[in-house]
Amino acid sequence: MPQSHPDVRILHLTPAAFHALADGDAATAATVIPVPVTPYLLGPECGQVWRRRAAQCDADPRAASWVTGLVWAGSLNKAVGAAGFHGPPDSSGVVEIGYGIDPDHRGNGYARTALEDLLSRAIRDPRVTRVRVSIAPDNLASRSLATAFGFRQVGERIDAEDGLELVYERPAYWPEVRCTIRRPEPKKLAALSR
Repeated sequence: MPQSHPDVRILHLTPAAFHALADGDAATAATVIPVPVTPYLLGPECGQVWRRRAAQCDADPRAASWVTGLVWAGSLNKAVGAAGFHGPPDSSGVVEIGYGIDPDHRGNGYARTALEDLLSRAIRDPRVTRVRVSIAPDNLASRSLATAFGFRQVGERIDAEDGLELVYERPAYWPEVRCTIRRPEPKKLAALSR
């Protein structure tokens, strides 16, 4: 499995931060978010995600620790993307991951590191049995990243906002540990017994 960038963290947000981002309010965001954010994160490309998460956290403040946070790059001292779960585990133990990196910062391993961190969190929570991610068919980079982490396509769906999405899932505990006993060849056995 690839190594994480040590200077990348997912920062959880407060309801006030979700609302500031949803409104594209840079001045308020600067007072309620501890790191600078890129214009992309305050722009229309991310607005719907922030509005959805703001409403979700208004309804259940405990969801804030699960839902989308900011991908903070320490070496740049700013947030360069968003990543998190769509919510806490559902009744069957499934969590869905979402992530997006500012186009100006793609290709630096931030999405990979965010995905590693989210999977690590999912594995540590005993309620989580499966992890899901939905990806646009033309997003080859994201599909490649997901399959590198053991996700396999299990179907497709039409999202009201994003259109057709391919649905990928994997067990929370992947790769499964399998122990196989390899028996030494007879010649090697003889050498070992000397």
